Amino acid sequence: MLNIENKWALVTGASRGVGLRVAKELAKQGCKLIIHSRQLAGTRDLLNELTTAGHEVYAVAAELNSISQVEHLITEVKALSNNHLDILYNNAAIMTKYQPLFAPTAEEYLHSFMVNSITPAKLCDAFLPGMLTRNWGRIVNVSSGISNQPELMAYSCSKAALERYVRDMMPTLLGTNVLMNLLDPGWLKTDLGGTFAPNDVDSVMPGALIPILLEKEQGSGILFCAQDYVG
Repeated sequence: MLNIENKWALVTGASRGVGLRVAKELAKQGCKLIIHSRQLAGTRDLLNELTTAGHEVYAVAAELNSISQVEHLITEVKALSNNHLDILYNNAAIMTKYQPLFAPTAEEYLHSFMVNSITPAKLCDAFLPGMLTRNWGRIVNVSSGISNQPELMAYSCSKAALERYVRDMMPTLLGTNVLMNLLDPGWLKTDLGGTFAPNDVDSVMPGALIPILLEKEQGSGILFCAQDYVG
């Protein structure tokens, strides 16, 4: 298993759900961890829990639909890590409302694309150059297995755009030890997935960590399904 001890890692949307569990596992792996939420209060309990256990953890906050706040987040993460972020886990996302067919508004598309595709892409743009210079990095962009649900088209299209970012970046990463892959966590009982989801949120582990622990030869552009690793 790849040793990621002392690697600097940023997890967005770490206050609950998948992000919370990923953050805890990265801390156990010995990462120097930066946890993000919309407000600092969102990760206060997690920060206290992990620091009390002896882990090096820092909390940052930003609304990911705000360009200025995303830019501040990037500046803050670079300062905390001495511009040496090794692992980026783009987990944070929003789900648009379940709408009648053809009813999603332009505002819903704009909000969904900003949080679910544009901000993750800009975080990649901010930290990939340093990873490439050092020839080490791991990026996970959380996608979705959603399909055939036009009532959630704004959400679905934003996740498809994120997947395209990953696939079009593959030639740039080819042959390097900077890997960028995708994770489908499965339909989980979370605030985003809802109570009718078939899978408990804890089932995302250990699958959600697999893309971080890949060796160089396994490459980029792979969609990992966390539910494939349950049990």
